Amino acid sequence: MSAGRRHGEVTRALRELFADAGVRGWLHVADLRRPEAAVTLDPDERLPIASVYKVPLMVAFCRLADAGTLDPAQPVTLDPARRVAGPTGLSLLHDPVSMSLRDLVVMMMTVSDNTAADAVLRAVGPDVVDETCRALGLPDTQVRGGVTNTWARLVEETGTGSLSAAMRRLASNDATVPEDVYDPARKSSSTPADIARLLHAVWTDRAASPERCAFMREVMSRQAWHHRLASGFPYDGVRVAGKTGTLGSLRHEAGVVELPDGATYTAVVFTQAARADSVLPRADAVIGAAARLSVEALRSMEGV
Repeated sequence: MSAGRRHGEVTRALRELFADAGVRGWLHVADLRRPEAAVTLDPDERLPIASVYKVPLMVAFCRLADAGTLDPAQPVTLDPARRVAGPTGLSLLHDPVSMSLRDLVVMMMTVSDNTAADAVLRAVGPDVVDETCRALGLPDTQVRGGVTNTWARLVEETGTGSLSAAMRRLASNDATVPEDVYDPARKSSSTPADIARLLHAVWTDRAASPERCAFMREVMSRQAWHHRLASGFPYDGVRVAGKTGTLGSLRHEAGVVELPDGATYTAVVFTQAARADSVLPRADAVIGAAARLSVEALRSMEGV
């Protein structure tokens, strides 16, 4: 069977898989050693990426540290007044916290801490993140103020007056969500193809120095969440590193899967659910299922 026909069959299977889970999916899964060997589904379509923006932010932080213009050990004290809404980490705390910038990066990546990410973005600067994306060949990736900007725009777009009310609006199947909420021009946004290129650069020591790239790989491997990408590879000996992102009906994960034989794959899966419910286990699990199907197809095509 030709590679083109095989890819067509995999694409159809992916569409069916996503449809069965009640989502639309966008995907880019590639062999780390041969990135031209890839399974894709609308990989160049730009979407709001929610907390996946923390990946290019981390890369920009590491490049500044390499250049000596930012000290990773610099202490930062965060007062309760600087808290950014979020379900994890420093966002939940009531008292002042002092932490190094490097440890704030760890918090924002392992538990998706919004307060930590906001502090790192202030230190790095959104313009520097966008410059980093251009330097690494990611033309469709933009960080628009991180989560602070996203929350402010969300309240404005829904006309609800508060973030909690805006979140309730997004989770209601009886309310119409304004189109601007999911407009990539108004939020931090990217494509599966761009994020896959960024992950490839991190895993091949091209995104920053080898020391910093090793730090980034280790931090991403410590992510606390296993209900999306990692759920497709629930085996001893399989190492999954990733970063999730969630905004309303959008559920994403970008990561890397390393199999016991050393074969390694970048895996970026973006989804948008047909229903607005905040809890949709099948919409989470299909991310892992789609990545696994893609990896298996690549291994089959490679004769592994």
